[in-house]
Amino acid sequence: MSLGYAQKLSYREDVGTVGMSEIFDPPDLLQQKIEELALMIKKSKHLVAFTGAGISTSSGIPDFRGPKGVWTLQRAGMGLPEASLPFHRAMPSLTHMALVELERADILKFVISQNVDSLHLRSGIPREKLAELHGNSFREVCPACGIEYIRDFEVETIGMKETSRRCSDTKCGAKLKDSVLDWEDALPPKEMNSAEKHCRTADLVLCLGTSLQITPACNLPLKCIRNGGKIVIVNLQPTPKDKKASLVIHGLVDKVIAGVMNFLSLCIPPYIRIDFAQLSLSHSPKKNTYVKWTLRITSIHGPRAPLAFLKSVEISFPERPDLKAAFLDKQPFHLKRETARKRPFKMLLTFHFCDGCSCPSTSIEWPIDFQVTKGSFVQDKDEVLRSLKNAAGEESHGGQYAALEAKFLPRSEVTTIAIATSICRFDGLADVNRRLDMISNNCFPLIKRCNEGTNGNTTSEKRFKRT
Repeated sequence: MSLGYAQKLSYREDVGTVGMSEIFDPPDLLQQKIEELALMIKKSKHLVAFTGAGISTSSGIPDFRGPKGVWTLQRAGMGLPEASLPFHRAMPSLTHMALVELERADILKFVISQNVDSLHLRSGIPREKLAELHGNSFREVCPACGIEYIRDFEVETIGMKETSRRCSDTKCGAKLKDSVLDWEDALPPKEMNSAEKHCRTADLVLCLGTSLQITPACNLPLKCIRNGGKIVIVNLQPTPKDKKASLVIHGLVDKVIAGVMNFLSLCIPPYIRIDFAQLSLSHSPKKNTYVKWTLRITSIHGPRAPLAFLKSVEISFPERPDLKAAFLDKQPFHLKRETARKRPFKMLLTFHFCDGCSCPSTSIEWPIDFQVTKGSFVQDKDEVLRSLKNAAGEESHGGQYAALEAKFLPRSEVTTIAIATSICRFDGLADVNRRLDMISNNCFPLIKRCNEGTNGNTTSEKRFKRT
């Protein structure tokens, strides 16, 4: 849940029961329930996950109704809780990534989420297997043609209002709208219909980290019971649906799911985040001797969209001491220069990432030669991203990058690059327990820094290949 989202919601006095005490099953009972849940999942033919804010608290995102939840503190006349990192940099939790592995193993058939944090999509759950009942703070929708746009920045409005951007389809161009519901907005039929269909089909609905208080969403899991399905609830507080459940587990969601995955001998994949940027270089000759050129570093979502993952850009010219280096710390990032037309040079771009990235920076070497004509290219995006994630996983740190595509015109070139900016591993139950202890003691952020195991060398420098 975004704190910004909570502030944007219209006022509502009745938000349900808040601030209930948390219940923890004794260790022996908790382990017994974990094994029982694991066996239920193993036997399941159509497993559906129904998730709430409780699966994102270990990602550093406050919940609503917990002892330190947003609405609990507001009712007590206190301010909003503090998030441990920027909302747009929140990383999927162990539970998010475990659900990804269950989906890849064809055990989990569908995910229904009440969250607006986009962490299910970031984790790797396919969009066609996800219903986001309350919307997504990072998703815009075209009301005319239905195209969805997933952003790397939080959309500025809620309540399905018009945003400042338009549909990029040249045949459309309609103004986009945010996808997040306000209190009085009806649940989106498309999301609701698919969620209801899967709940009716499910033989097991696993409710994770949800108070099951918000109607009509909270009634969806009950639809599996009519066809002989079962409900399991994992939550630290009692819910109104506990009596309908075949199993109720009072424990930290991450710890429960880690135990289940361990019992099923399934590994939890690491989370590796890829961000994107566009590098554009435009130039014009000046009496055929010198060239005036402008470098722009922008978002793939448009020149006015923020580059949320970048804090600053350092530009240097290692082989040309006569060219002055530059440090850009305000967006939009751009640099204007004039150089000799017939003298090629190399430009070194050092990207300094924002707080919340597990890698502090990376450097890109970019050869510039205004006399050479280059050919455009487009890489297979899925293959490039797969290779980047594999490299980041093998090296246990981020900073790897690759060009996705490049367009070369007579006086300009635009290249889109993908960069691995964060990596987080979930290595075994012991590591999970260590992380959960840190969470309970408010030790944030729980991020594997990119300099771990690299002898302090935090910057990954690789050649920027151009064709």
